[in-house]
Amino acid sequence: MDLLIREAQVYDAEGIINVLNPIIEAGVYSSLAVPFSIEAEREFILNFPKQGILHVAICRDEQKIVGLQNVEVFSNYTPAFNHVGVIGTFVALSLRRQGIAKSLFKATFETASNKGYEKLFAYVRADNVAALATYLSQGFSIIGTARKHAKINEEYVDEIMIEKFL
Repeated sequence: MDLLIREAQVYDAEGIINVLNPIIEAGVYSSLAVPFSIEAEREFILNFPKQGILHVAICRDEQKIVGLQNVEVFSNYTPAFNHVGVIGTFVALSLRRQGIAKSLFKATFETASNKGYEKLFAYVRADNVAALATYLSQGFSIIGTARKHAKINEEYVDEIMIEKFL
């Protein structure tokens, strides 16, 4: 698949939720629990932190968003964590295992380094084996398990904590 990876723009909101909402509605891939509206996504993009990274993957043939990845500073209450970013990766359900995440990671790692990040951190649902394998293939390491960390539809979900030094 021929992809363009670029920074998200406000006009990408609908394309982004077209990727995110089916993942959220499936209820098994992410700990996000409530679908987003176009307006909420526009506001998110408009107010996205300057230090953050919000990339979209666009299929050049269809001119359609097929994935996204974001990085935000781990914590805003102290500068002690300014070098640590929290990363999230989302690929359209019907297009997994086609190199979209790999392309996103490549662009995001480069941008993250340029923005001063030294380490990326993520939580991955313990039952999302494919996502965990994807992160591990990109050099992330497992550092622990947060037991019963999320509660979705009254069911507890463990999350695997992972990190990568850039």
